Amino acid sequence: MTTTKTTEARLTRAVALTTMGMLGVSYILNAMDRQLFPVLLPDIRADLGLALSQGGLLATVFTLGIGLAGLPTGFLLDRLSRKAVMAIGILIYSGFTLLTAFAVGFLDMFAYRALSGVGEAMQITALFAAVGAYFHASRALALGYLNTIFGLGSVLGPYLGAQLATATGDWTTPFIVYGLLGLVMIAVLWFGVPKIFSEQAEPAGAAATGREHLPASLLNRDTVLLAVGAGVVGVMLYSYLGIYPTYLQEELGFSRTEAGFAAAMFGCGATLSIVGGYLGDRLDQRRLMLVCLVGLSVVGLVMFHVPGGHLTQYALSFAEGVFASGVLFVNLYSAIQRSVRPELAGRVSGLFVACFYIPSAFAGYLFTALKGQFGWGGAAVGVLGILPLVAFAALFLVRIGRKS
Repeated sequence: MTTTKTTEARLTRAVALTTMGMLGVSYILNAMDRQLFPVLLPDIRADLGLALSQGGLLATVFTLGIGLAGLPTGFLLDRLSRKAVMAIGILIYSGFTLLTAFAVGFLDMFAYRALSGVGEAMQITALFAAVGAYFHASRALALGYLNTIFGLGSVLGPYLGAQLATATGDWTTPFIVYGLLGLVMIAVLWFGVPKIFSEQAEPAGAAATGREHLPASLLNRDTVLLAVGAGVVGVMLYSYLGIYPTYLQEELGFSRTEAGFAAAMFGCGATLSIVGGYLGDRLDQRRLMLVCLVGLSVVGLVMFHVPGGHLTQYALSFAEGVFASGVLFVNLYSAIQRSVRPELAGRVSGLFVACFYIPSAFAGYLFTALKGQFGWGGAAVGVLGILPLVAFAALFLVRIGRKS
């Protein structure tokens, strides 16, 4: 049965902001779960006897689950309420986060990690569709808020996880704690988020303004180009997120806590997403994305070629968060939503999730494989220097978001 989206009522400002706060906390937990694994990877590898390439794959394979579930979730949103999809998603990824603590080898760990991504995809797709529809007039700013919140979770996840593992002497403790927190969050969302917010539809007239010329199909010139750009940015981002803490600990001699702090600096940079969203609503969005793509490439190359000291790596990780998450993710997501007619918002959100996350699943394996052949610096050149040229060409040809 198809669910009905409503435009008949709006919440008071206070209730809407409180609701955004609850949704934000749920997204913080999503980020904490996602960013935990890489900082504990050296301990997990030692305990389970995994090769570096196996660890690299496990660090990013959850994005395969996210990507594969993205499009089906977009269609599922036509059948179930957004709130129900979010709740089911949190249940799935929290459950498999718990099971990760009890993995006995590569194969079952692979399954738990990949399936946790299915739940994350369901939450992300429903969450971004709901917030994008409710705040349709300032879509990039609203999505920027969500990514700012995600950045906060990216700070807390690796830092607190490293602290919990160090305090207990057991890498499984953070996975258990984070999984249980997610299960509690389901009840908070179910009883706390009003249907008026979660099921809001964009007003037909306002939503369609400026988009009457778009074809009545999911795929068009801009959605394809933005999907290509999203796929490349995803690989760049997750090659960093998946293997960077291992690089710090095994190559530069950082402690687990220091590597966790460096990973947390990425989250600090991501908290500027609300600024990135604000700029995307007011500037030439295409040009903004192109500039930040170049910045992301340069930062990644410097990170693996000019190691410097602790402060240098902390600053580079912060910049990575600003460019990749603070600007590019937010504006790619909002641009692809704007590239289709309003009635396709849920499906195009699923398309974006699929195109961003499926290639990302193999980013850790790709980077570690190249590292085995060419060293850390050579791997960085391939993934962070040459590959971005594909995204630059795609985004250069995008028409949406241009300011004349």
